[in-house]
Amino acid sequence: MGNQISRLLGAMCLVRYSIGTLGTVGILMLAGCGQETSSSDTNGANSTEAPAPSSSRTAAAAADVPRNSEREAYFGDLHVHTKLSFDAYIFGTRSTPDSAYEYAKGQPLAHPGGFSMQLDKPLDFLGVTDHAMYMGMLPEMDVATSTAGQHPAARAMRAASSPAERIAAFQGMFLYLSQQIDGPDDLLDAGVVRSAWQDTLAAAERHNDPGRFTTFVAYEFTASGSEQENLHRNVVFRGMGPDLPFSSMDSSNPEDLWDWMDAQRNQGIEALAIPHNSNGSDGLMFELAQVDGSRMDSAYAEQRMRNEPLVEITQVKGTSDTHPLLSPNDEWADFELMEVKVATAIPSRPQGSYVREALRNGLLMEASEGYNPYRFGLIGSSDTHVGAGSFDESNYWSKVGIVDATPVQRGSVPMPEPDAEGNRYAGGGIATFETWGASGLAGVWAEANTRDDIYDAFRRKETFATSGPRMRVRLFAGYGLDEIDMRSADGVTQLYARGVPMGGDLLGADGQFPVFFVSASRDPASAPLQRLQVIKSWVAGGESHERVFDVACSDDLAVDPSTHRCPDNGARVDITDCSISEGLGAAMLSSFWRDPTFDPGERALYYVRVLENPTCRWSTWDAIRAGVAPRESLHATIQERAWSSPIWYVP
Repeated sequence: MGNQISRLLGAMCLVRYSIGTLGTVGILMLAGCGQETSSSDTNGANSTEAPAPSSSRTAAAAADVPRNSEREAYFGDLHVHTKLSFDAYIFGTRSTPDSAYEYAKGQPLAHPGGFSMQLDKPLDFLGVTDHAMYMGMLPEMDVATSTAGQHPAARAMRAASSPAERIAAFQGMFLYLSQQIDGPDDLLDAGVVRSAWQDTLAAAERHNDPGRFTTFVAYEFTASGSEQENLHRNVVFRGMGPDLPFSSMDSSNPEDLWDWMDAQRNQGIEALAIPHNSNGSDGLMFELAQVDGSRMDSAYAEQRMRNEPLVEITQVKGTSDTHPLLSPNDEWADFELMEVKVATAIPSRPQGSYVREALRNGLLMEASEGYNPYRFGLIGSSDTHVGAGSFDESNYWSKVGIVDATPVQRGSVPMPEPDAEGNRYAGGGIATFETWGASGLAGVWAEANTRDDIYDAFRRKETFATSGPRMRVRLFAGYGLDEIDMRSADGVTQLYARGVPMGGDLLGADGQFPVFFVSASRDPASAPLQRLQVIKSWVAGGESHERVFDVACSDDLAVDPSTHRCPDNGARVDITDCSISEGLGAAMLSSFWRDPTFDPGERALYYVRVLENPTCRWSTWDAIRAGVAPRESLHATIQERAWSSPIWYVP
């Protein structure tokens, strides 16, 4: 039973100590929740058909939206949970898909902890991604007169008062969520799930406003391995959604999800899946074999890339770019790492868990086997479970409602008194809340803010990820690009005409060496930029390799040609008040760059990383406001960053 509980907690994105240390506040709020209106009739039946993907009004509006052939940068979040997710509801969340969209458009939203959340600037697009498994069931179980509310598991949760009773009730519920019950599921109400899904579809339709704000029908496929390895994906539809989503209760094998997506596509329902939190997958997210252990082949690679062209590289539960053990020569590899499997104190194996290594392995397979299952673009998103992403380190509310709403709960401020084991911080050293952060955002380059335009950007992988700030990143590769005058009005048009943007393939050309145009602009509401980098991976001698090149420096500094590094620009943070150095850093960095190690016969890929000047981490902000010293085991400062999707060089 202990391992079963651990696996469920992984799906819920809780940590083990939440039950013991914070369970009296946050584990099962059903006993103290307000009564909800039943989302199904007394028989749980609901035959409402899914709404059309776009009404004639929004379709006509999209056709009239002005377009920019040089493309604009749009920012959004494709990983948002509301009360329709079983775990979010238990965390006290009562936000709906409608209120999540309103928040993304700039409206305030109440946090379960009793304060208000609001963005300083609206987002451009959003996808609500509630868990498909038991979607809408927890609010229904909180209604005593509903069919689900009369189930023994629901009555036990509403009646639970002590931590022990709540844990016992939770254990009983787990058997249903994990489908380890004997016989048919007598709790799951397909009518309730269908009604919740219809609510999701209808909310996306209501809030889609072409040219101003784009919504996507979406959900989370919450699959885990046998030992709680994270295999979660978010499924995002181009337009219309299916009658019901495919969930991990149908199968926990992502390959079955892809089969279902292919079948939906054959019926005209286009979608893509986005893996997330590979850092907590214990190496299973980017394995070198299929789920059943059999050898990968070209059919597998084609199906995976057809259905998973993107990966979420950063979110609240850490960054999955790389790890110091995998990139020992990258001084910036130790960034917002969550090094355990989700909701445990069990270390997650780095190999197979990080994006950069997967990209390298894909290159190697392409060179040796002729196929590449890891030719993906990059995005970020939040994974908020309160309907509202937290992207600002100075205004951070973490993720899971009343469970981590306060600095003490999330381990940045010591408890008033040490616990029985002498621990000063909540969690006794096994918590992961303190490793989470205010991240991330999905960026796209699209001709207009419409579903079709943004989805097309997803498909061509003209996407980038940020750790929260709205930095804009561009990457092009081609031959003779440095002949383009970027001061001219049509400079970007020429880049598109003569090169390929991020997400594309650059084919080798006899006797020619590629030129890369790399640029990044700062978020005016965040810190200035410090350095612009190109990360290269390549195959030589039957092995994959990587190297980091600084290609543009702030403050008129020059890259050292021997180390390919910018000098330190001297930017510092005063951690007594989080003030930063004035007058240092850049509003924009750009460069035409040639790879000094280029070999026209070697497969390679290139992607951009841009770093801001250092700023305070959220945990330091928490400590300052509480009047205590920052926790010594945590980084006091961070360097916010953004990553582009790669460009692949094909000899």
